[in-house]
Amino acid sequence: MHMRQQAVKYNLITILGPTAVGKTSFAAHLAKLINGEIISADSRQVYKRMDLGTGKDYSDYVIDGTNVPCHLIDIREPGQKYSVFEYQQDFLNVFTGLVKQGKMPVLCGGTGMYIDAVTRGYQLIPVPPDHELRARLEKKSLKELTDILNSCKSLHNKTDTDTKKRAIRAIEIAKYYQEHPEVPYDYPDIRPLFIGIRSDRETRRRRITERLQQRLQEGMIDEVENLLKEGISPDDLLYYGLEYKYITEYITGKRSYDNMVTQLNTAIHRFAKRQMTWFRKMEKEGADINWINAEWPMEKKLEMALELI
Repeated sequence: MHMRQQAVKYNLITILGPTAVGKTSFAAHLAKLINGEIISADSRQVYKRMDLGTGKDYSDYVIDGTNVPCHLIDIREPGQKYSVFEYQQDFLNVFTGLVKQGKMPVLCGGTGMYIDAVTRGYQLIPVPPDHELRARLEKKSLKELTDILNSCKSLHNKTDTDTKKRAIRAIEIAKYYQEHPEVPYDYPDIRPLFIGIRSDRETRRRRITERLQQRLQEGMIDEVENLLKEGISPDDLLYYGLEYKYITEYITGKRSYDNMVTQLNTAIHRFAKRQMTWFRKMEKEGADINWINAEWPMEKKLEMALELI
């Protein structure tokens, strides 16, 4: 009887953790064992043809020759904006579909705000562009914009503002929410089990650096060049941050190759740190994250996960 109660306790398995700890491979192995399918929680993997820069390791979804289905990857064209609101709607469509088919949804990714938005049921409304506000903010520096953003008492706000465009959009959303109190709406009953994967700081740093080198060798610069050739503006690529920001600046002659690699490496380390800060914030706000060591062999990780489920 105890086992049966356990079986219905959770209706969503959530695998989270910072970049480069092997979340995808673990999630795919686990999904295969529990008749599950993966729902990606990555704000940049939604874009087609942005593969190496976003770390889409398609081979990770193939387990013993079987392809584990993954949803919400490659669903938008590069250059389009994709909001947390849209992600939440897309997630709910996939989630309800999988539950109806008797599959276990396995949410996997490192975008804390996406994970939070769907597991806590943020009440979101689509925010239209405010061109007047944008024009006013455009004149300000990134530092001034960040100060404005911090003073806005926004609901879920602590956006990664490494570009002016992102900061302006974050302020626009914050102001809109201040002026439009939320409308209550029905949200499905989601009971998530959180499994976090992490490694010690030194190992994480080493893995990030190794992975960056590997992706550069695999043709990450060509990937960004092809996006630019397609007609996607450098500004739109800068908006996606990290790899796309630094490589675009290298291609457009704003950085030397060595400077690009060094600064990008540092930026990814900082990003991983911010991811961990977000997950700690989730824990403070009541999320019970069961942490697993990234260095453990796959069998041990899966054993622990199955015990939790």
